[in-house]
Amino acid sequence: RFSCRRSGGGLVQAGGSLRLSCAASGRTFSYYDMGWFRQAPGKEREFVAAITRGGGSTYYADSVKGRFTISRDNGKNTVYLQMSSLNSEDTAVYYCAAGWKSATVTGDINFWGKGTQVTVSS
Repeated sequence: RFSCRRSGGGLVQAGGSLRLSCAASGRTFSYYDMGWFRQAPGKEREFVAAITRGGGSTYYADSVKGRFTISRDNGKNTVYLQMSSLNSEDTAVYYCAAGWKSATVTGDINFWGKGTQVTVSS
């Protein structure tokens, strides 16, 4: 079973930064594109960022472009999401995700990590 040990969530003031990380185990990490999604209260889960299995390409939602950076370390089986210039609209539960085909749409996700709460106070 693909599992993901996440860390880095929490409370931050608007304009601040956080880094999320997700360390995977149980599967061959480098076989999968990895992504981050988020879900705010009362809203559907939405795509945030993705990175291809080799790390050569990255994709971002328009709402986070220029503020968030996704990266991965295949040697450590870990994917990261560096978030900066956070605002209240970034408040959500963040999920890491693995997709064999892609990690940009929920329908392509094969495995989900447990969510981590990010709260941005204004």
